[in-house]
Amino acid sequence: MKQKHVVAAVPNFSEGRRPEVIQAILDAYSSVEGARVIDHSSDPDHNRTVVTIVGEPEAVSEALFRGIAKAAELIDMDEQQGEHPRIGATDVVPFVPITDVTMDEAVQLARNLALRVGEELGIPVYLYAKAATRPDRVVLSHIRKGEYEGLKADLEAGKEERLPDFGPGKLGKAGATVIGARPPLIAYNIYLTTDDVSIARKIARAVRYSSGGLRNIQAIGVLVDGRAQVSMNLLDYTKTPVYRVTEMVRREAARYGVSIKSAELIGIIPQQALIDAAQWYLQLDNLTPESILENYLD
Repeated sequence: MKQKHVVAAVPNFSEGRRPEVIQAILDAYSSVEGARVIDHSSDPDHNRTVVTIVGEPEAVSEALFRGIAKAAELIDMDEQQGEHPRIGATDVVPFVPITDVTMDEAVQLARNLALRVGEELGIPVYLYAKAATRPDRVVLSHIRKGEYEGLKADLEAGKEERLPDFGPGKLGKAGATVIGARPPLIAYNIYLTTDDVSIARKIARAVRYSSGGLRNIQAIGVLVDGRAQVSMNLLDYTKTPVYRVTEMVRREAARYGVSIKSAELIGIIPQQALIDAAQWYLQLDNLTPESILENYLD
């Protein structure tokens, strides 16, 4: 029987190189009845693991708390290094409403978990996205400005604007955690046919909204496995679809004499985003979920 109330969460923790640490944190997430890990992906260059958990709201919250506690125990941010921006052992935890859960309820889940993490684990917590309590913290990159090292220095310098929403006003070895609520996000990376990371950075600058690109897109250029990568978050695929992002990256890459080598998803993607891409690339204007055989199977 399908669960009536379902929420997803996509915790990102700052470890992608030590299998035993990754597994210990995954085991903590999986230790709660009513919550299920349905996907995880680790990258040693980013030194990051992204997990997708679904289940009953309270069960997912408990699983997240256990995972945050385990990550704090096993990851020392004074030693952690990687390509991906980060401020904590558990860097970010978004709640995503799925079935019979409203965004307001997801926001309350985020705030309750943030309070508990701050009080019981002594980890500074910042609220973001729909759960943000101030406009300068809606966007994740604003909170992560300067990353772990910069945030630590700002807090030690007593900068009040950098104080967390919950927890102590200083960083321990686990750093800080950002918790919030948002609609489904697509983590989408495109690899280029070059090892020149400066090209990926130029393309990312052209694509991301903050520097004049596509609305709802965050992007950075990084070097992964010896290849330049445009690493992106699609914040609202219904307004800025995957195919439009792909074609803009393709056009920008052509300016520099390179092309798309391959692409990858980090985590899961809504089926409708794939249908939208198939409609556009195959010109199947009448393609709908009802056109897909598997949707008729139990």
